[in-house]
Amino acid sequence: MVRHINQDSIFISTTPVGPLPSLFLVADGMGGHNAGDFASKFLVEHLIGHLKGQPLQTPEIRALQDSIHTVNQMLYEKSLEDIGFQGMGTTLVAAVFSGGKLYVANIGDSRLYVVGKEIRQITKDHSYVEEMVALGRMNRGSEDYKRNKNIITRAVGTAVAVQIDFFEVSLKKGEQFLLCSDGLPNMVEEKSIYKIVKNAPSLEVAVRILVDRANNSGGFDNISVILVNPWESGVRPC
Repeated sequence: MVRHINQDSIFISTTPVGPLPSLFLVADGMGGHNAGDFASKFLVEHLIGHLKGQPLQTPEIRALQDSIHTVNQMLYEKSLEDIGFQGMGTTLVAAVFSGGKLYVANIGDSRLYVVGKEIRQITKDHSYVEEMVALGRMNRGSEDYKRNKNIITRAVGTAVAVQIDFFEVSLKKGEQFLLCSDGLPNMVEEKSIYKIVKNAPSLEVAVRILVDRANNSGGFDNISVILVNPWESGVRPC
């Protein structure tokens, strides 16, 4: 509702991408003018390309790790070529569902939730405010927290090397997972996200309601959502 450029990029594949049996990506770019838009699109496009070139026997986490490190360096080098791209970067949350397990890679403050009997945030935000909370120097939800919530401490493409968090989660029958940029949780509380996902008649309706709710609450940022029920066919992005 506010931004003129959508700096988010997403990708969905329920079929193999290189050694990965499926792949879901959300990237939220940062940088002036169109640099954030460029960064997120560059990451998604080149990450897919690199994964397709990986040997088919490569384990899921290894394939993600190698590809993310390679594309991070490519994006960083790109940022040095043009003054308009200096300082650009992008968050990334990536998920692969395989054999009842969910493999997740995370950099920045885009998130992955598992929704079942409750909603659980699997990823950890790489942000200034969450680091201050962890150190006991800030209260979550305080004015300082709200004022500095957009400051992230890790991003793809801002340095020659990047630190990646990896998670492996066993999904129970009936559990769904949701990837999103911070435009969703900044506008919609987790308990509301949970109720919408659980009560909506379909994945598509749930995602539409989530995006509408975020926009109706102010829509101060781009909003990207991928909701997946891995136990049934059908994926609906928005």
